[in-house]
Amino acid sequence: MTVRNETVLIVEDDTQIRNFIAHTIKQEGFSYQTAGTAQQAMSVLVSSKIDLMLLDLGLPDFDGMEVIEEVRGWSEIPIIVVSARDQDKEKAAALDAGADDYLTKPFSATELMARIRVAIRHLYKTAKTQSQPEISVGELSIDLEKRQVLLKGTPLHVTPMEYNLLSLFFKNIGKVLTTQYILKEIYGVGYGTDTQALRALMAGLRRKIEPIPAKPRYIMTEIGVGYRLVDE
Repeated sequence: MTVRNETVLIVEDDTQIRNFIAHTIKQEGFSYQTAGTAQQAMSVLVSSKIDLMLLDLGLPDFDGMEVIEEVRGWSEIPIIVVSARDQDKEKAAALDAGADDYLTKPFSATELMARIRVAIRHLYKTAKTQSQPEISVGELSIDLEKRQVLLKGTPLHVTPMEYNLLSLFFKNIGKVLTTQYILKEIYGVGYGTDTQALRALMAGLRRKIEPIPAKPRYIMTEIGVGYRLVDE
């Protein structure tokens, strides 16, 4: 077992699930702290160094959505929602509130750790992005200073809107971006809920960056929620 430096906060009121998660991440070398209520979670967050939070939405004192909104007011810590709520609108709401990912109960230890590793890598890559303008995922890279996209080292011609869309994904590698969030960031707050333009823009971008556009390698569709740039 490799001992890691990161500490995970497990916010879960179900003792059995909390113990399962704690055992799983301990086996992978992570340190952890636990909280059974929203108030306990906030107390831990302000008094300890926490690198990632696993958050159940159905807490006994406050709804997990309120926790996300409160934390996002002062911290960019990765938040993975772990919840039995499986409706697309609830997933999208949590992600729009600031969660990085959403894991539906029941889930396997393998899936849990995969999501945690992606979130941790995203945390480090976000810090790296701020000091290193060129970022790569597989054979696809973007230079944020030169506003240039390269595939296998060869510059690609992309439209300004395609560049803006791709740069948004590269700034959020591994994170699910909801359709509404993308629309707001790319087209502005007054664009409404029409997703047709976004689908057309996505299709054009995929034709340029994906080896097989119908089977994407880089930008994956999260059905009913949005899209994610994979973290390879």
